Amino acid sequence: MLRLRTAAAAALLLIPAVAGAHAVVYPKTSAAGAYERYVLRVPNEKGSPTTRIEIRFPEAATIISFADVPGWQVTPVLDSARRIVGAVWTGTLPPQRFVELPFIAVNPKTPTQLVWPVYQSYADGERVEWTGAPDAKAPASATDVGTSGPAPFRGRGPMLIALGALALSLIALGLSLRPSRPIPLRDGRA
Repeated sequence: MLRLRTAAAAALLLIPAVAGAHAVVYPKTSAAGAYERYVLRVPNEKGSPTTRIEIRFPEAATIISFADVPGWQVTPVLDSARRIVGAVWTGTLPPQRFVELPFIAVNPKTPTQLVWPVYQSYADGERVEWTGAPDAKAPASATDVGTSGPAPFRGRGPMLIALGALALSLIALGLSLRPSRPIPLRDGRA
């Protein structure tokens, strides 16, 4: 009975990992007009190595640079105006591994949703197209740009929270280190 429970618990823990194992571009939200560092995360869910990863960039985003990733070569795909419209990475991604492929883009100035179609090719010739709707078996990743409103405190919210926590910690430390006064007893003696 214990083995059955353990196996059931392990299966439940693995379901979210398998369900979420898609080619995804992070972050999932970003500010309008921002210069954003995006990361394409691609897992290898098959028994054959991944050898090629291709992305088509949304027309509303302007891609300006790529980071080097050890073991992977990137080739930008340009249109006739020499604008970057896609990229192809070639390398070897063994089974049960993932790779993160960073790039910098300038977001559009107006709120929109950026959709990132990705094509993953394997050494055995199989190709997976991550281009479907959000509820599809192979969904395209999407980023909401500027739809959640302006960042509080001009994007400095996390820093201000950290400074507030530091101030409260210092106050608590000061209170704990101050000398204590004796508490008078009922008969007036300390």
